[in-house]
Amino acid sequence: MLTIIGCGNLNRNDDGVGVIIAQRLQQYLAQNPHPKIRVFDCGTAGMEVIFQARGSEKLIILDASCTGSEAGAIFKVPGKELEALPEPSYNLHDLRWDHALAAGRKIFLDDFPEEVTVYLIEAANLDLGLELSPIVQRSADLVFAELITVIEENLMA
Repeated sequence: MLTIIGCGNLNRNDDGVGVIIAQRLQQYLAQNPHPKIRVFDCGTAGMEVIFQARGSEKLIILDASCTGSEAGAIFKVPGKELEALPEPSYNLHDLRWDHALAAGRKIFLDDFPEEVTVYLIEAANLDLGLELSPIVQRSADLVFAELITVIEENLMA
C-alpha cells in the first residue's frame, strides 16, 4: 500500500501546495482507481498523518518549506531525516507531520511505513490568500508529474 499525504494551510498561499497536489492526485485516482494507493489531504492536522499512514508500506508527504532557499526549489528528502519527536504540549495543533512520523513509528511499530519520502517545495509567499505563486505552481506541476509516474509504477507492480 502506498499512501500520499498533502499537508499545509490552503489559506496561506504557497503553504497550501501540499494539499493542492494531493487534491489533484485524488482527482487523478478518481479516474484511474487502484486499491493499493491512497491519497489524503491532512491539512495542518499532524494526528491525521499518524492514522492515515498506518498500515502502509510506503508513505509520501507533500508540504511547503520556508528555509530561505530559492522560491520554488523542490526538496525530496528521506522521512528519517526529518522525523522529530514533539515537545511536551497540551495542544494537538502543535503536532506537525514531522512529529507524526516519529510518534507513529513509536505507536504503531511495524504497522507504520518504513519507507517515507517527503517532497518539500520552497514557498515564495506565506501571506493570507488562496493562490499559489507562479514559481510554486510550476514546482507543484513538476512534483505532480513525478508522482503520477510513481503511481503508474505502483499500478504495474
